[in-house]
Amino acid sequence: MSGPAGTNKTTVADLRSALTSESVPLAKRFRALFALKHVASTHTDQSYAAIEAIAAAFTTPSALLKHELAYCLGQTKNAKAVPFLRAVLEDYKEDAMVRHESAEALGALGDSGSLEMMKKMKDDANEPTVVRETCEIAIDRINWQLSETNPAPPLASTASTPDIAALQKTLLDPSKPLFERYRAMFALRDLASPPDAPTAEPAVQALASGFADKSALFRHEIAFVFGQLSHPASIPALVNVLADKSEESMVRHEAAEALGSLGEEPGVEEKLKDFLNDSEQVVRDSVIVALDMAEYEKNGEMEYAMIPEVTASA
Repeated sequence: MSGPAGTNKTTVADLRSALTSESVPLAKRFRALFALKHVASTHTDQSYAAIEAIAAAFTTPSALLKHELAYCLGQTKNAKAVPFLRAVLEDYKEDAMVRHESAEALGALGDSGSLEMMKKMKDDANEPTVVRETCEIAIDRINWQLSETNPAPPLASTASTPDIAALQKTLLDPSKPLFERYRAMFALRDLASPPDAPTAEPAVQALASGFADKSALFRHEIAFVFGQLSHPASIPALVNVLADKSEESMVRHEAAEALGSLGEEPGVEEKLKDFLNDSEQVVRDSVIVALDMAEYEKNGEMEYAMIPEVTASA
């Protein structure tokens, strides 16, 4: 992506134009989004322009892209993103998957000003389950940040060696608060990295058992964690989730993107291509993005977003 003629620099305006244009291929819009997230996270004089650029794309009909916009705003660690995320969460006409991601992003930003709104949503039986459950977790996460300094920490092990079985038991226990189960999930994630650690594969298998949980939000988060880990042992479970037409689309989409992060592994690209014509739009879009990620992994590019020097917008 280049800026004005005669230069090879990219401006926030260039990135905004690419992100908000429905005529630009989805994979290229995702790359523009991740470049804007990078700028928004720098806390420079361009940060707010980048946040505005990301928020401007909420007009897209693509639920997948809107979901990713909300996620990226939460990852900026920039409180100026809060009003945009609140507006999405309060839009009852918006896709539940997008509203859930907005609530999660507000939790990641530690926005105490959203607590009352999310408490009402958590207790509202008319709200989609995924929104109610995400608000529950976001509330606990914000309260944790207010009382401590470390958000959503992994559960600490009291044993001298990691007790994967105990963490798995907590992970799968529906009687425990979701926040505590998420802490077990993050502890298992940490034990699964690096990939050659002796605890890695057993931790991956323990995490994969979470795909049997009744909560679509929880299953979605397991797939997201596998995307972070990029451990080959997670491939069979991710493929099974993606292939399950009875599974919620928000879970299948996350499984597709996780497989994209494993694109250098044999057979992954071919398996993803099997779902390019899936009946679910969000799954089809996710596969397109996942294949682009897989190509990046295979080619060993330095940065997925290919972020050049960003100059001031004109």
